Amino acid sequence: MLHDRVLVRQDDGEGERRSSAGIVIPATATIGRRLSWATAVGVGPSVRSIVVGDRVLFDPDDRSEVELHGKEYVLLRERDVHAVAATRVESDGTGLYL
Repeated sequence: MLHDRVLVRQDDGEGERRSSAGIVIPATATIGRRLSWATAVGVGPSVRSIVVGDRVLFDPDDRSEVELHGKEYVLLRERDVHAVAATRVESDGTGLYL
């Protein structure tokens, strides 16, 4: 990876979902501007807040898709990441860098 780039593998959340009340929402239902979670699998040398294995929150409309060894990944810039969920933060924190 070069510069401030982050290579992520998107979580398998594209299928049908369940609401908190237990209602099944089909995959064909449209949702306006929803952010997506993904797991970082590679980071460039200039990335400061993300390490491999962190879960990142990003806008799926601002992404570049790439296929490596038959698997699909998303290439982002560090500035396109909205939040990072990591276990390395303090125990009294939320676990998110915002």
